[in-house]
Amino acid sequence: MLIPVVFQNSDFVVIDKPADVSVHSEESAGLVVQLKQQLNAPNLYPVHRLDKMTSGLMVFALNKPTAQAFQKAFENHEVEKFYLAISDQKPKKKQGWVKGDMLTARRGSWKLAKTMQNPARTQFISTLLQSSERLFLLKPLTGKTHQIRVAMKSLSAPICGDIRYAFADLAKLEDRGYLHAYAMRFELFSRSYEFVSLPNTGKRFVTEDCKRALQAWSKPWECFNS
Repeated sequence: MLIPVVFQNSDFVVIDKPADVSVHSEESAGLVVQLKQQLNAPNLYPVHRLDKMTSGLMVFALNKPTAQAFQKAFENHEVEKFYLAISDQKPKKKQGWVKGDMLTARRGSWKLAKTMQNPARTQFISTLLQSSERLFLLKPLTGKTHQIRVAMKSLSAPICGDIRYAFADLAKLEDRGYLHAYAMRFELFSRSYEFVSLPNTGKRFVTEDCKRALQAWSKPWECFNS
């Protein structure tokens, strides 16, 4: 499998991660192993994570100083990330914020609490694609495990195809989990970068309705109030 490369320089590479591919090796070679071989890169440092079901933009540093610079940027919330998700359930609200502490639940899952000691924070907007199907643009302000998937469930709009947080029997009928790392923006070594990656797999993502909706979100950083 050839992994699509969106951008590469001497410091880092941005790829378009395929859905349903693990970052680290499980039964088969994971994304890190495959990409290292494809690029013939002696060193490869994943600077953030994407769940197995999630497709889209992912960054790998090619040397340790760059990895450390990215780590600092993420810790200081200087990397803006934007995700797309589709749900076929009616949300409690169509835009706004999801905030709350994330607590461990059963079998590796997480749940959102009402407490705010160290809360996950996610801002979102959405648009109707067709009856009972809605596209969400989400901007996480923190980087908690399963943050967007839990946020969507808390809105009563779990992501289509999310076997862990949606209705499992229905989720298994989907051709993929409908979460995509859509865009990111950051500054590194005094240079600014912006990347946008349209989803290209999944029958719900490639409809004309979805494509038209994404035209209005072509610069997602302009879609949110600071």
